[in-house]
Amino acid sequence: MGDRAPNTPIGTAFLNATLAGVFVSASAGNDGFSGAISNAQPWVTTVGAAVTNVNEGTVQLGNGTKIVGASLDVLPGGQPRPLVFGEQAGNVEDGSAYCYGLDRAKVKDKVVACALDHPYDQVAEAKANGAAALILFDPWGNFRVNSIYDFPVLYLNTKEQAGKLFNYLMRHPTDGTALVTSGGDGSSVPGVPSVADYSSTGPDKTHNGLMKPDLVAPGTDIIAAVSPPGNFGRQYDAYSGTSMAAPQVAGAAAILRAQHPDWSPGAVASALRTTATDTVGTDNPLAQGSGMLALDRADDPGLVIEPAAADLVAFGAAAQPDGRDLNLPSISLREYDGTKQVTLTRKLTNVGGKQETYQTSVTGLPGMQVNVSPKVVTVPPGKTATVTITLRRGSAPWDRYVTGAITWRSAAHQVRIPVAARPWGISPRIYDDNLEEFGRLVNGAYGWMEPGFTGKISGRSTGYTPVQWDSYSMPTVVNGGVFDPEALGVRAHTFTVPAGSAGIVVQTATDDPNANLDLWLYKGDKLVYRSAAAWHSSERAWVFMPEAGTYTAYVFAQATGGPTVDYRLGHVILSRDGHYAPATLELPARVERGTTPSYKLRPNAPLEENVEFWAYTEFSINGEVVPGHLASTTQYFWE
Repeated sequence: MGDRAPNTPIGTAFLNATLAGVFVSASAGNDGFSGAISNAQPWVTTVGAAVTNVNEGTVQLGNGTKIVGASLDVLPGGQPRPLVFGEQAGNVEDGSAYCYGLDRAKVKDKVVACALDHPYDQVAEAKANGAAALILFDPWGNFRVNSIYDFPVLYLNTKEQAGKLFNYLMRHPTDGTALVTSGGDGSSVPGVPSVADYSSTGPDKTHNGLMKPDLVAPGTDIIAAVSPPGNFGRQYDAYSGTSMAAPQVAGAAAILRAQHPDWSPGAVASALRTTATDTVGTDNPLAQGSGMLALDRADDPGLVIEPAAADLVAFGAAAQPDGRDLNLPSISLREYDGTKQVTLTRKLTNVGGKQETYQTSVTGLPGMQVNVSPKVVTVPPGKTATVTITLRRGSAPWDRYVTGAITWRSAAHQVRIPVAARPWGISPRIYDDNLEEFGRLVNGAYGWMEPGFTGKISGRSTGYTPVQWDSYSMPTVVNGGVFDPEALGVRAHTFTVPAGSAGIVVQTATDDPNANLDLWLYKGDKLVYRSAAAWHSSERAWVFMPEAGTYTAYVFAQATGGPTVDYRLGHVILSRDGHYAPATLELPARVERGTTPSYKLRPNAPLEENVEFWAYTEFSINGEVVPGHLASTTQYFWE
């Protein structure tokens, strides 16, 4: 149950339940990426999933490489056993790469590795053919999954894990070995508790001004009673998902209502959220909300911050609801005008038994000027204090989130609310910052923007500089492989990006019609961009406003028509203060917030024919400099 649109029947039903005094907890969704939150109404406590127990297994390959994955089954251990790839142990046309159509003579008493598909069917096939254990790897690196199969199964759920295993199999098609053991070193997750990789994260793209999810709770490898007819005859099983987490929050709320029958649903939600604790691996409220459920702390929160029923009703009736002014224990500014100050109020109600004095502190929020007035509040039991919060962009980057928290501390209590703010410059992106920054690449002949401000505008550019292309060749060996930096059919190219760079762009090309090249761009060991369009080789990886340092572009021959592939690699690194081939930035005199004005970056002189050029642009509004675009062009567009 859930929705991703305002003013829906489900949302209205949840509102009516809340107004009737019923606490509503609902799952955030299992899409595993930003901007995909479900059940994002302010009267719903939207719950993400956390990993709280690490159920691991380890495979040690014959070359000594150890890969730690997930498993809820007893793994064989003992001595290494022969390792065989499903594709080489059955009929390929029957899908042996996915453990279908296996040849019993080739898999009996061996560890079988297959690409993840329908795991219960794959396990049944491996088990029926006498395999000793099954390793399921995910070439696409989706989400951590785990189930109980009553058969030795190890999941490898990341692209990196899949690449290591697959390329070992390719190097050792007949003599590979694997030792599969229960347990691991904890490296399959950032730590515990941590936000599950499948848990949908914010920002809430349905409404402005709401922080979602609200918090996270245990949701991974949850073992509980199930109905035997639909669960392979079991009475207990292990499930994962935000639908496992939301009931735990509902149960916590029931306990609080029993302890405090006079608390409203909003007061209960506030108590759960303001006492939550940070997860391991991230304190970003777009992922964890207020943090990890901590029921023992929520029973005595000190203060609660709860919205008025009339305000919730008005929010539900609005055509374009904005939650920033609701009295919620969080602050979310998804698309605020970074040229102006934002002023909000919050009402703090003392639900304790004695008067307390609270001091205010602000953490995080780099580049933001945050003021809370008054900084010290004294609140008698049952009474409410009102504070005014002002936020103004200082040096915080445009079009990117900064996050932090505001905390009120007394001698006995700590009340924390998360804050996330993104000043809208020229791109009202509804997603969090991840591998791709939307709205940053334009054609210089057809440039356009979506300003988050209103007023006179001016700008400048670096002018155009050409892409540098170089030719290479590499052996491929494997057709249809899985990427790994050390894999066959992968070549690394290193670039140094200096401080003050506006962007790096890396591109591939080949004349081989049978080749499918992919491009992976790393900074150190961190993947920053992946370009892997299906069945073509014109890939592009790029980073806007990159951190200074060494970047490595890996060209991966995912498929090819022969033992080698010839290709070209192009790159350009743009300095924010560069002075390249002069160009004139043709802008409108004035822009309006939310419109889509166009502009051109016109070369002052003809460019070299059949050569791609790039430039950086930036804009000025009311004295504020706003980063613009990476603009590409060729002479063709100006003829």
